[in-house]
Amino acid sequence: MLMNDVIQPQTNSFLNPEYNQKSVFTFLPFWVICTLLFLWTSFSVQAATVNPIKWHPGHYMMLVNPGKDKTQYMQKVYTELNETPALRGVAMRYRWSELEKSKGVYDFSSIDHHLQELGTRKKRLVILVETKSTNLDLEIVPSYLKAPNYEGGVYAFSGYTGSAIKGYNIKLWNSNVRDRLAALLSAMGKHLNANPYFEGVGLVETALGKAIVPLTSAQSNGYYTNLMDLHQKMRQYFPTTMVFQFTNYPRAKLPALTNSLKTAGGALGCPDVFLEEPGLLAKGANQGIYNYYSDLTGILPLAVQIEEANYENTRFDGKGHQPTIGELLTFAKNQLKVNYLFWTRTPAYYPQVLEMLNQSGQKATPSGGLNAACPSIYASCAK
Repeated sequence: MLMNDVIQPQTNSFLNPEYNQKSVFTFLPFWVICTLLFLWTSFSVQAATVNPIKWHPGHYMMLVNPGKDKTQYMQKVYTELNETPALRGVAMRYRWSELEKSKGVYDFSSIDHHLQELGTRKKRLVILVETKSTNLDLEIVPSYLKAPNYEGGVYAFSGYTGSAIKGYNIKLWNSNVRDRLAALLSAMGKHLNANPYFEGVGLVETALGKAIVPLTSAQSNGYYTNLMDLHQKMRQYFPTTMVFQFTNYPRAKLPALTNSLKTAGGALGCPDVFLEEPGLLAKGANQGIYNYYSDLTGILPLAVQIEEANYENTRFDGKGHQPTIGELLTFAKNQLKVNYLFWTRTPAYYPQVLEMLNQSGQKATPSGGLNAACPSIYASCAK
């Protein structure tokens, strides 16, 4: 499982800007050139996958850490899965530091254990790799990233209304940090992709957070450039598994991020369902992420997470109202038209979620009433 070299994507020398295009175009008829360019564009955007992708859309339970490590907690989860046919599986969060104990030394034993338990129940597993966290007591990255060539690995960010440290995010603009994260994802792909019950793997939200030390434009731009590069690689690392990106802000980066997912054959996700959040619902030239869902319906796999805060209010600032479970479902199903819906297992609200999932509307189809059509970005879907 040791993987120190990052696989570089293959490039087409005919379309490489360093290739001597003049000598080629001199001897090719115009119609041949047009045909080649059309085929290349079609391949890049609409045939980003060449393998059947595991496809089991529907409702998934998003666990709250550290529940996945507690036997009693997991026994309750298994009971809920057995009693709720509409639940197709479980989504779990793993910090980078949990999966890479030291440089190039990976530990996937926890994932293997959960896959075995879920597989016996014909349920599936989705992994969210955490590289950003608001838990100040836990290390988000392996300790070796604190070295100077990784710039310390992480930066601190605050809330938008204060200056106290709220959490940490990785310095993804640093190419060495990017390459180490790529190495982790490559190792995960080699170990997990072939498992029929390993349904998906994704990265946390695109919002950077308000850095305590303000980021330069070069750092911010480099962060997103490297993030898009990672998604190109993830399709190689997980050739038959859904790879997704939780996407929310900044709105100015959303066109490039969503286009990158289309090119890579990735899936669009969002970390929240806020029914009345202005920034997520914004329209116009600088539109919010929710508007991209309708544009990409049937093209990309679409996923969304319902977080604890989403159960409590329709707005991030608390100025809305407390939605019902039915309102959250209706918004995700009818407005976002999602294929995958991750319900966070928050104790105060989850019994109501289970009650809703056991209603006839969610039990009638394997996808629990969600959009089950295979997206066009996939060559085919393996059910």
